[in-house]
Amino acid sequence: MSCSNLTMLVSSKPSLKDSSSPLSFRSFIAPVQIPSSNACNNSISSKPSSSIHCSLRDLRTRIDSVKNTQKITEAMKLVAAAKVRRAQEAVVNARPFSETLVEVLYSINEQLQTEDVDVPLTNVRPVKKVALVVVTGDRGLCGGFNNFILKKAEARIRELKTLGLDYVVISVGKKGNSYFLRRPYIPVDKFLDGSNLPTAKEAQAIADDVFSLFVSEEVDKVELLYTKFVSLVKSDPVIHTLLPLSPKGEICDINGICVDAAEDEFFRLTTKEGKLTVERDVVRAETMDFSPILQFEQDPVQILDALLPLYLNSQILRALQESLASELAARMTAMGNATDNASELKKNLSRVYNRQRQAKITGEILEIVAGADALA
Repeated sequence: MSCSNLTMLVSSKPSLKDSSSPLSFRSFIAPVQIPSSNACNNSISSKPSSSIHCSLRDLRTRIDSVKNTQKITEAMKLVAAAKVRRAQEAVVNARPFSETLVEVLYSINEQLQTEDVDVPLTNVRPVKKVALVVVTGDRGLCGGFNNFILKKAEARIRELKTLGLDYVVISVGKKGNSYFLRRPYIPVDKFLDGSNLPTAKEAQAIADDVFSLFVSEEVDKVELLYTKFVSLVKSDPVIHTLLPLSPKGEICDINGICVDAAEDEFFRLTTKEGKLTVERDVVRAETMDFSPILQFEQDPVQILDALLPLYLNSQILRALQESLASELAARMTAMGNATDNASELKKNLSRVYNRQRQAKITGEILEIVAGADALA
């Protein structure tokens, strides 16, 4: 039986039921039922006259359960801390390629402005329908990570409805898939599962779907919604336009504000005085300058047709990596808080257990003393 279903009789002072039978001494206090474990904690911090009503066996079981839970949350925190470092490295290592690719595309796009060439992915046409690529996580136990990006998507959908525009959702991640499946009134083009380690193949599957929708003019704009990694305790849900290609060669949000960070921060986890601490390393992504006098032997249209799929793939892959880093950081923070709460709960339950055990021992001693006095 659980602690919440039991009551315990605790005595503040002894009383004799019958003077003629001194060994019939019993402790008594009015039983009080505690509905939940939180009530146990509240009674600990309340005034001393309130009684705790769990048996010693139930308290020992509860303490062991909290210890086991603390071990699990501590292990999950350490696993997430180890993975978030690799996720950060993947984001920073992919940034030079992504930035150089965007610069090449921007240079080719400038050359095409002087020619009468039609490039579908760079044409800005009147927007009638928008595709929203929503990137969520595959697992829970990460605080409000998934809720924040889903609320961002809901807010964007309301804005599009207010503007009188149609929309379609491409859901990436199991949490987002289950969310949109429970809401059949939201049109979803495709459900895609994520992975623990985003790969170019996974990003290519998303890019192919987005490419076909935009080129066939089923949608006039593609927006990518993901969680941008800022620090171990902060991540921002952002929206940036994936297609058409930005004329400035930057990754911008729907308001034209660049969402790229000029500098990246590595968060290295170390131990200090036996405790886990975080150290920050600021890393600047090195990119080579693109020569303005560089000329291409091939037709710019051919080069653009070959590079645009790489552009889509790199930007989607980067968003997946940023989202994964944010999810792992959120999970590490959530499991750290859970570990601290378990430690505090274990301390409070141990205090209650020791008090009740001491009260029981004291009651038994008083019974023995009272019986000895009566027989003397």
